[in-house]
Amino acid sequence: MNRNRNPSHTPLPAGVNRRGFLKWGSILAGTAAVAGPGVFYGLRAVTESPVVDEKVVWTTCNVNCGSRCPLRAHVRDGLVTRIETDNTGDGDFGTHEIRACLRGRSMRRWAYSPERLKYPMKRVGKRGEGRFERISWDEALDIVSSELRRIIDTYGNEAVYRHYGSGVLGGIVARREFFHRLVNLLGGSLNYYGDYSMAQITAAMEYTYGAKYDECNANPISDVANCELAVFFGNNPAATRMSGGGSMYDLLRARRKSGVRVIVIDPRFSDTAATFADEWIPIRPGTDAALVAGLAFVLITEKLVDEDFLHRYCVGYDQETMPPGIPYGHAYRDYILGTGPDRIRKTPDWAASITGIPATRIRELAREIGTAKPCYIAQGWGPQRQACGEQTARSIAMLPILTGNVGIQGGNTGDREGFFRIPFPLVPEGENPVRTSIPVFAWTRAVDDPLSMTATRDGVRNKEQLDTPVKFIWNHAGNALINQHSDCRRTAEILRDDTKCEMIVVLDNYMTSSAKFADILLPCCTCLEEEDIVFQGYAMEMGFLVCTEAAVAPFYESRTLYDIVRGMARRLGVDEEFSLGMDRRGWLEYMYAKCREVKPELPPTFAEAQKVGLFKWKRPDPPEVMYREFRENPEAHPLNTPSGRIEIFSERLWELARTWELPEDDSITALPEYHPTWEGAEQARSGPYPLQLIGHHYKQRTHSSYGNVDWLQQVAPQEAWINSLDAETRDIRHNDMVRVFNDRGETRVRAKVTERIMPGVVTLPQGAWLKPDGNGVDRNGCINVLTSLRTSPLAKGNPQHTNLVQVEKVREEAEQC
Repeated sequence: MNRNRNPSHTPLPAGVNRRGFLKWGSILAGTAAVAGPGVFYGLRAVTESPVVDEKVVWTTCNVNCGSRCPLRAHVRDGLVTRIETDNTGDGDFGTHEIRACLRGRSMRRWAYSPERLKYPMKRVGKRGEGRFERISWDEALDIVSSELRRIIDTYGNEAVYRHYGSGVLGGIVARREFFHRLVNLLGGSLNYYGDYSMAQITAAMEYTYGAKYDECNANPISDVANCELAVFFGNNPAATRMSGGGSMYDLLRARRKSGVRVIVIDPRFSDTAATFADEWIPIRPGTDAALVAGLAFVLITEKLVDEDFLHRYCVGYDQETMPPGIPYGHAYRDYILGTGPDRIRKTPDWAASITGIPATRIRELAREIGTAKPCYIAQGWGPQRQACGEQTARSIAMLPILTGNVGIQGGNTGDREGFFRIPFPLVPEGENPVRTSIPVFAWTRAVDDPLSMTATRDGVRNKEQLDTPVKFIWNHAGNALINQHSDCRRTAEILRDDTKCEMIVVLDNYMTSSAKFADILLPCCTCLEEEDIVFQGYAMEMGFLVCTEAAVAPFYESRTLYDIVRGMARRLGVDEEFSLGMDRRGWLEYMYAKCREVKPELPPTFAEAQKVGLFKWKRPDPPEVMYREFRENPEAHPLNTPSGRIEIFSERLWELARTWELPEDDSITALPEYHPTWEGAEQARSGPYPLQLIGHHYKQRTHSSYGNVDWLQQVAPQEAWINSLDAETRDIRHNDMVRVFNDRGETRVRAKVTERIMPGVVTLPQGAWLKPDGNGVDRNGCINVLTSLRTSPLAKGNPQHTNLVQVEKVREEAEQC
């Protein structure tokens, strides 16, 4: 943002007087010494007044970590002075305290950030320069509404696209649904499917088990207490599910209860490996499918597979279970034993040469898995976020299938751990008249080269070929326009051309990397400034509902999403149908009444529920067993696959492999197989970029949310993890400034020289905000300057863990430090 183009004066937040503003400085004074200069942080401390009227209100952390922790905000004179976590609960599992992590507890620092957006603004420079001028709300809504109308009239409704964003995933009324409700009244908008986190595993589980997106497909992690052995592929709840109500707590409790042996397979010695595991097995990124094939070879040849299970419940294990009409030799057993088309025996020695895991350890691991019953096998979302991630996810699922651990207590499906959910309702969106849908990760193609996108090449659904370019982007609470999308340089080039996408509207709290690409920039309230209804996330085993209050008045001219979209509805002549005559409070009371239909024991009114704040419900005990009924009677309870069985061999994929158009080094196969990929482990052994680069989730951020909080930056600084062997050959020492680069871009960041990452691999915590210098070199460790826009073959998903890079020491900057 060009501050020179903005008004020089700094009006106070709504509802805050001068005395209160000085106290705001006092409240933050303890942090000012470490925060440096800033609009808010630079205020000098003043003597505090005695506490006159402090109140404590319930609020929540609504970012996309899967938990949505309840928080208690202490408020004095219209200012938040302290954030505390849940203090309710009787100590019983299921109604225990949901203790927020360090991110939620820094909510006050986040809300009072000097990067807060204060007013509606209009772009005045080239798109992406970040130059804006202040405009009124009336002007902003007039422009957005008229442009939406013009683009629909000119190009049709498929030209309108709400972009992926998950920064406000928790609140029922603060979420994205109201924009969908509006555009559906105007004829609809282009759909997308999948998401940035788990597109490949979603496709894999659908073709294997018939599982649907966003539905539970696994035993919960607490079922580890009932197994003899737990094996995690790249699953790291200690960092990704840190909430006291999340999977980390559930795993901790299960581990203490059972003392079960835990093995973690991961290129990185993750926090879960460090704190929960008995053994860490490092593996080259993207080679999990080869490991599974090597394990399967031992399981089959040493008769450790569950033949009865495979023959009764599965399709495609051996010739006896193959569907009719498929040529001989295409069963999974043939693939593993080398009697299939490739004639390669997938021995442990074969797998060792690909994965980097010694063949002796592969044999031992197979015998451990084959003799432990039940065995809980789960994968995180990291292994599947690869160039051929669907095959990785399907392959890992083969281990519980081969050993008959599906549908039993203490076993699992091989998917990520399950969860418990009370089905509270969301705001009704209405029906979208547009049926066309694109893969979410392919949205830049829909802007840049839409006419080339087809059903059989790019995964367009409900239409053979996309025929309308995306001309209007609505980006609410998301940083995936640039920061969380891939190949930042190429993506920026596409967005800068405003003859392609003609209007980008960004609604956010901060001047993020994505906000700089807005044509119209609208400031939204944070969860501290609006009341809402929030229910449990997708990564926990307890149910809860929080009826929050607004802790403080909206900052500056920030508005709620509902008020913004309703302002557009009025201008577009659909206010009555959109609002049903209700203001935001009316919608809260309406949705609360819907929640009471699910849980009638809730207080009669929303106002009464707000006085209590937090409500909790236990999940059934023992934990749910996924596919228990199928296991007990597969004929009476078939799966949602075409055969009704577990499909090791998929006839649908057999057909896709013959009809879809794929690049030469992509593959779709009917069986879960290992195939080398572009920028994979094999290619790393030659060429100019010898190191595999992956990303990992980090305690400092949830994706890019909280990425600008200085407290968290100090607790968990951005660093490139590199093994000491790789560092030594490059004369890199711990904390040296290094350049990480490939043909797509370059970032500069401090090096963390550590044995916690295997040799040949570098990892960067994902989510750091892009900060390019005048030469386009990022200076903040943003991984997506190095990742590719290319999609995975089947799901057309995000392959952001498939990258090759080089790392070099930056000598001049090291000397300056």
